[in-house]
Amino acid sequence: MTDEPLLRVEDLTTTFETDAGRLVAVDGIDFSVEAGETVCLVGESGSGKTVATESITRLIKEPPGHIEGTVRFEGRDLADCAEPELREIRGADVAHVFQNPQDALNHCYTVGWQIAEAIRIHEDVGRSEARARAIELLGRVGIATPGARIDDYPHQFSGGEKQRVMIAMALSTNPDLLVADEPTTALDVTVQAQILRLLDELKTEYGMGVLFITHDLGVVSEIADRIVVLYAGKVMERGSAADVFERPSHPYTRQLLGCLPGIGPPSAGGIPGTLPDPTDPPEGCRFAPRCEHAVEACFEGGQPEAVERSPGHRVSCIHYHDGYDESVLGEPPTRLGLADPKAEEDTRTGGDADDG
Repeated sequence: MTDEPLLRVEDLTTTFETDAGRLVAVDGIDFSVEAGETVCLVGESGSGKTVATESITRLIKEPPGHIEGTVRFEGRDLADCAEPELREIRGADVAHVFQNPQDALNHCYTVGWQIAEAIRIHEDVGRSEARARAIELLGRVGIATPGARIDDYPHQFSGGEKQRVMIAMALSTNPDLLVADEPTTALDVTVQAQILRLLDELKTEYGMGVLFITHDLGVVSEIADRIVVLYAGKVMERGSAADVFERPSHPYTRQLLGCLPGIGPPSAGGIPGTLPDPTDPPEGCRFAPRCEHAVEACFEGGQPEAVERSPGHRVSCIHYHDGYDESVLGEPPTRLGLADPKAEEDTRTGGDADDG
């Protein structure tokens, strides 16, 4: 046995050479995913979430991209893997569900052909066996009458059904890690809840680790075991779901929570200001230009060293360093039960019979 997590990312940095200069999309981030847990990367659009996850299996084209750092998956350093080996890992051991199935699916081929082809790329099976497994997978992800729908084309499926097809394709090789990039963004709330429930069921059934990318903390509250808050390519805060929702510590995390209905003031309207220019990131804390609690020291040096607030809960904010007064940050926003998805589920369903 080993204490090595399923995925360990250390000092991951991804840059791009552009006409405007060197663009820093991800800047020295660390996180890990254990088998059977869901880790959520959270932050506004442009925070570096998608680039970080696509850097894991080097989906980023190099050049113009350049990836540095350590990515260990099941004990292997993916940075040392040759491209043929990476191609085997992608799709087979690490599967991606992209945020826009409309673009990710090939509309010239039936969904059954695409799922079966994914199986045959990684396994030595015949067409009939791959087709049978594709039908089974479509049924498992909730597509009604999968035997009849397998020969349909993507345009014949709804948005929610397309996302289910993408999940079926990702599961076709029984991956150890599923990377889901904003898989519910374009779906209505009912279908979104169904997809989240499906992913949670499949995580348990397949024993996978799940790396889930989203800007929606409401979604995070439903599924996360641990949370990593990204801003402008840097980690602001990390911890268990209970840590982040019960004791949000970084001003950026609190601002994100404050944007949720029922938590922030009615006139909140989002976080003031915009993300910094990634070709010219600010000195000091990346969030300082938008932070109402910023002091002179916040604009100096690099990103503040993360301070451990409790075991596993770390925050990159100078106000938690020696010589500073964290009380200036005030009280965290009221969370209204969001930190305990199980409790929220019990509220919706009336709780267990023994509760009454």
